[in-house]
Amino acid sequence: MKTIALFQDDRNKEAISCGDGIVEALSPHYNIKIFRKEHCNSKTFEGVDMLVFPGGVGGSDDYFHMFPRKNANAVADYVANGGAYLGICVGAYWAGPDYFDILKGAEPVQYIKRPTADIMRSYNIAAHCVWKGEEEQIFFRDGCTFVGDLSHSKIISTYFNKEPMCIQQGKIGVMGACLDSQEWWYNNKTIKQYWHEGRHHKLLVDFVNELCSVS
Repeated sequence: MKTIALFQDDRNKEAISCGDGIVEALSPHYNIKIFRKEHCNSKTFEGVDMLVFPGGVGGSDDYFHMFPRKNANAVADYVANGGAYLGICVGAYWAGPDYFDILKGAEPVQYIKRPTADIMRSYNIAAHCVWKGEEEQIFFRDGCTFVGDLSHSKIISTYFNKEPMCIQQGKIGVMGACLDSQEWWYNNKTIKQYWHEGRHHKLLVDFVNELCSVS
């Protein structure tokens, strides 16, 4: 069984829980190794098949309080040496040029600030997306889309306005909406009807399998 190293932000209980959906979806299929900011280094990543950075509490610029250059370089070096990377929401922003800088050409930017976005403010919502040709309502809270040179990217999913929600570059996968969402995330009447009953976890497992199988 392959091993995934999952980043855990331990600043508070809410932050710690952000990776629970990843564990729920992937632990039947992968060994999960939890690491925190102080263990973001090459030794932790030995024997690991994928790094996962999930969504989080706060903004993407919290990165600068968590990852001094040496720790950030460990992530970039891991990917450069053939390791897989999955970033969801905040973790997708962190793949961009201002952070880990592991994407080629593509830059993550706020979807809600795009001129044709159908979501215009940050709140819990089910975003209308197309995932590999199938329409899905996927949990979203201020996630990114991707701009710039997308010629190196395979577009896996798009938002309502046709801009990318999820892209793949070899063994790197990044998405703005959250396939790892859990039932309790849908705890208000506006989005309760969009609970996916685990279907999105299956999509996530398939995507992770795909990333890990790239040679």
